[in-house]
This record gives sequence, C-alpha cells and structure tokens, in this order.
Amino acid sequence: MSEGRPPVPASPTLEDVARAAGVSRATVSRVINGIRNVDPAIQETVRHAIAETGYVPNRAARSLVTRRAGAVALVVSGTGEESVDGPFHSKVFADPFFGRVASGVVGFLRPRGVHPILMFAEDDEARAQVIAYLRQGNADGAVLVSTNALDPLPGLLTGMGLPAVLFARPSPPIPISYVDVAHRTGAKLAADHLVAVGRRRVATVTGPLAVPAAQDRLNGFRDAMAAHGHPYVPCAEGDFTQDSGEHAMERLLAEHPELDGVFAANDLMARGALLALRHHGRQVPGDVSVVGFDDSSAATASRPPLTTIRHPVEDMAAEMTRLLLEHVDDPGRPVTSVIFEPSLVVRESA
Repeated sequence: MSEGRPPVPASPTLEDVARAAGVSRATVSRVINGIRNVDPAIQETVRHAIAETGYVPNRAARSLVTRRAGAVALVVSGTGEESVDGPFHSKVFADPFFGRVASGVVGFLRPRGVHPILMFAEDDEARAQVIAYLRQGNADGAVLVSTNALDPLPGLLTGMGLPAVLFARPSPPIPISYVDVAHRTGAKLAADHLVAVGRRRVATVTGPLAVPAAQDRLNGFRDAMAAHGHPYVPCAEGDFTQDSGEHAMERLLAEHPELDGVFAANDLMARGALLALRHHGRQVPGDVSVVGFDDSSAATASRPPLTTIRHPVEDMAAEMTRLLLEHVDDPGRPVTSVIFEPSLVVRESA
C-alpha cells in the first residue's frame, strides 16, 4: 500500500447485517433470497439493517444459489398498432394507464430486491426477443400487458412453460393466471349515475370490441340501461385513444343530436368526447353528462374534471406481480384469477 493513502474500507458483509439486525446470518440470507418463511417484522428489521450498513448482495453468487435472476420482465405487447398510430412505444407512453401499471409493479418489487425490466413486443421479432430473454434466464418471468385481443404472446409463453401473469382476461381463453376488474359492474355504476342525474338519451363510446374488456363494458352498460327502461343505447367504437373518442363523439352527435349523456369506456376517449362536445357548443354537464372509466390522470386533467369509474390499476399490477413470484417459487401452482371491484368517482362532468 502506498504511504499516505488511506486503506480502502471493507465492504459490509452478511455478518455485519446480522449483527445490526440482531438475527442470525441464515435469517439475513433467507430475507435477501426472498424465502417466504420469515416473519414480516423480522424481514423489515433486516431490510433496515441492510440500508443502515450499506450492504450490497452479490447478485451473481446469489443467482448460483437460488437459480433466480432477481428480475422480472414487464412486457407491453400488441400486434401491428405501430403501423397505424406511429411507433408502438410512443402510443404506450401516451396512455397514463401503462404508467400506473409500471408504478404498481415497481412498488411491489422494490422492497423485495427484484428489478423490473421493461420490454416491448409489438411484432414477431420483438416477441421472439422476449421469449429468448426469458428462456435464457435473464428474468424470472413476465408480467404481461397486452393491447390486442389477437396478441399471440400470452399463448406462446404458456405453451413454453415460462412463468407469466396477464393483466386482464385473455381472449381466447388460455391457461394463464390473470388479474382483472369487474368491467360490467363498473359500466353499471356509470349507467346508474347517468340515470340518477336525470339523463334519458344516453349513448356510449366503446373501446375496440375485439377486446374482452371493451365488450364487457358495453354489455354491462346496455344491460344496466335496459334495467332502467332504456332498451336502446347507441354506440360508436373507439380504440382507447383520445382522438378516437373525439371522432366517435362526432359520429354520435351527427346520428343522435338529442343525446344528453355519454359513457366512454376509458378516460382518454372521454376527454376526446369533451372536445367534440365543446366544438358543437354543448355544455358539460349542463347539456350532456359524460362519464369515463379508469380514474387516470386524464380524468383530473380534463375540463371539467371527469366523473369516472375507478379502475384500481396500481393495486392490480401489484397483485399481478405477487402472483408471478408465487408461480416462480412454485412452478406447479395452478393458474388463478383475481378480480377487483371498481367504484364511482363523482367530479364535475356528470
């Protein structure tokens, strides 16, 4: 060692963490490796000691022991949207829904020392890259958000036995665990509210009807309106983007100028509907009440702020990630589904 140069401090060890936490080295190892038979209070004490000591696990050595990558792929997948609406990733980043999914996934993984890896799979080449990445063990599994009902990736992952959990019910049905919201219940909440505020000539802007969620929201809304004595609900199809909501609203106004209420199947399309109504001099909510679905940032940024159906996306994404880690720990675990309940959020548009 050169004279005058201070010694390099030794890196904190497992033993240092164990001493700081007042537990055994084996307990620290179990917490770091994500083994689930450790009391939650002890886990929290160990994590605090890790932060206090500055201990950094040797991920390479840990992977040799656990055969885990310590990473999860967050995959946003679709089929062909990039050719219609510009680059696929640009469309994803423009929709606040995907940011909420990422927030839920990251929030669940961070305290567990597992890292998310964002991947896009909009065509055959990108899907092949995702599959290769997972098969090579670079990530322990995938939490998957698919933007298209015809997307083959969920079926490819399950067919290869790769751990994956899907956001929303798959179409067609395949043996994959998924997390969803009760779309029909949410649509009924929207219908009940529009009727309660006195609307009688109500229409709806749907999502792409090849998507199960869009079908469920349309059918739930129509069924609820029929129960209120309104057997016919005009609809115009959108694709969950703001522009499509504006164009759909224009079509509805041209065909049904007397309408006084609108349910849009997501908040972005509801914002587009607001633009079309403003263009035609219709006051919201004075002339027309508008209800969206999601309770995203688009709802609070709208003018007027949107009455909407709360879609607990962050909680659903966290649950999706929890299910994935359970499948990673127990590959023989049966597939399952978890359905969340929506709620009505009343603001100024209805």
